[in-house]
Amino acid sequence: MQWWQILLLTLYSAYQICDELTIVSSAGSPVFAGFVSGLIMGDMGTGLAIGAALQLMVLGVGTFGGASRIDATSGAVLATAFSVSQNIDPELAVSTIAVPVAALLVYTDIAGRFSTTYFAHRVDAAVERFDYAAIERNYLLGAIPWALSRALPVFLALAFGGEFVNAMVTAIQEYQWIANGLTLAARMLPGLGFAILLHYLPLKRNLHYLAVGFALTAMLTVLYGNVSALGGAVAGIVGTLPEDAGIAFVNNFKGLSMIGIAIIGGFLSVLHYINSQKVAVVAPSNSESGEIDDDEI
Repeated sequence: MQWWQILLLTLYSAYQICDELTIVSSAGSPVFAGFVSGLIMGDMGTGLAIGAALQLMVLGVGTFGGASRIDATSGAVLATAFSVSQNIDPELAVSTIAVPVAALLVYTDIAGRFSTTYFAHRVDAAVERFDYAAIERNYLLGAIPWALSRALPVFLALAFGGEFVNAMVTAIQEYQWIANGLTLAARMLPGLGFAILLHYLPLKRNLHYLAVGFALTAMLTVLYGNVSALGGAVAGIVGTLPEDAGIAFVNNFKGLSMIGIAIIGGFLSVLHYINSQKVAVVAPSNSESGEIDDDEI
């Protein structure tokens, strides 16, 4: 791993947590971290695969108030970096590097939260003095503990952890059954994320949308799979075409398009919104999951 790669990954780790807390441009999401890390390491495909797996794992996990959660974003950065540099299988990197790192960085997250209280008290004192320059200054200084809570452990791991990670993965791969078990665990993590998300969603009164979405996805998967197989078969038969034309023909028959799924989801969302506007405004009531159905009186 080159020094400039370590520097860029460290700077990104410092920025992503500040972005998550302020701008919220999605630059602090695991899938974005996988994209950036893969771009820096020269293997975007591996980065996106790792980032997407971790993104699915934390779909239903959030932070409310002072709660801390696993840092899947930093886990995606380190897993991608070591997967590319040490030639580790991405699924194995998720289970052996990303998940443990994400869990350990809960402690640095708590340290960052505690450290920022110092600047919060200075802001309170500046408010009493109507010192607006001090308010702005201490607000910006409060970003330093947050940035260090991610940048420092990522830098130490990248700078000094390469040999340790390589030795650990080599030892695991010597016992294939352990590697197979960890790989299986990594494949189950996206399902776990969906399960957590579905647990907190009000499914009882929206079960029909879940059923329709599942049915449409299943049917479109079969449809596009058959079309792709048909395109491959026809491309194999048409051997008289020029090579470029054959490649162009095959590329017209790709797998299930996520744009189609997104359009269907958008349609269902608009339909749900229109139906909700037709319902008369009633007093707020608690649903089966404890949340308020309507915040308008």
